[in-house]
Amino acid sequence: MIALKQFTNLGVSEHLSNILKNNGIQEPTPIQEKAIPVLLKKKDVVGQAQTGTGKTLAFLLPILEMINPEQKEVQALVLSPTRELALQISSELNKLAKEVEGINTLAVYGGQDIQAQLNKLKNSVHIVVATPGRLLDHIRRETIDLSSVSMFVLDEADQMLHMGFLPEVESVMEQLQEERQTMLFSATMPTEVRKLVKQYTKNAENIKVEGSRITLDEITQMVIETTDREKQAKLMTVLDQFRPFLAIIFCRTKRRAMKLNAALQGFGYLSDELHGDLSQAKREKVMKRFREMKIQYLVATDVAARGLDVEGVTHVINYDIPEDVESYIHRIGRTGRAGGQGIAITFAAPKDSQYLKMIEKGIKGQLKRKQVEAKDLGDDNR
Repeated sequence: MIALKQFTNLGVSEHLSNILKNNGIQEPTPIQEKAIPVLLKKKDVVGQAQTGTGKTLAFLLPILEMINPEQKEVQALVLSPTRELALQISSELNKLAKEVEGINTLAVYGGQDIQAQLNKLKNSVHIVVATPGRLLDHIRRETIDLSSVSMFVLDEADQMLHMGFLPEVESVMEQLQEERQTMLFSATMPTEVRKLVKQYTKNAENIKVEGSRITLDEITQMVIETTDREKQAKLMTVLDQFRPFLAIIFCRTKRRAMKLNAALQGFGYLSDELHGDLSQAKREKVMKRFREMKIQYLVATDVAARGLDVEGVTHVINYDIPEDVESYIHRIGRTGRAGGQGIAITFAAPKDSQYLKMIEKGIKGQLKRKQVEAKDLGDDNR
């Protein structure tokens, strides 16, 4: 019998390992196995890993090991692009931190009572998990002092930049001391992220972990060939034929998501949109309605769907084809979760053939072609 890999072998204390066991976490994932020993040596790390690979614990465990509870100041900062992600990280952190004596944490994000955050800051806080906007708010009010931060995590770096947060990220970095440990995690490594790495890390160790492909086995994948002109009508045929219980429909841009959602609503489909232009309150409202199944179709951009985990998503529809394999896997991974079966449908116009080839090469398989007729939308088909 092969012995289970242990967290203690990576340098995690017996106490934290036991807390993990009590939370049902027995064995480290590949990213945890590679990152934890390096981070415990206080080295900078650049980690490339998808959501769902266990990267949050890969940085939280070393941080908890290295925090000094006696030191009554902020020692670790985790910066995350969205409130949803900040909440997920905080909840994982709090499960562990509440079992470690003397460590206080604080989540700082928009749409939350700032007074409650201020009250909590009156106590000593060791670890802050924040979104850029609200954190800068506190810095301006001089209610958070980051000058003693020795561990800094930039999570989902590619999405930070995609959402236009680079100026905010740079303003936050200016508040940090030169001598710090930087941990940067990103699902993809575009040029902008590489620039950040060069600028803000020192002799960082690069760690790359392939996302688990298990979910792909649970997902039936197909392609519907179309022209741009017929795409909307064909989508409606698909919705009528497949009758998804809950579906996420991905568009390339905010504008296209808004336009498609308006068209779907106009034809009586229960849909709503999710993209970066919405206020936090509106996004939460949309997500609540989707989770409660008051809407069936969520028309979203990639950015909005990061960290999105909704039970019962039966279909993912790529209305606009993703332009790289990682995005494709990331999108379709929203369905077929927790042992359920999922269906992923990708629309491809002739001009998309290069992306289709790239996706098929990346997943090492050919996607099944399916023919559908365009729904007759009367005079409104445009």
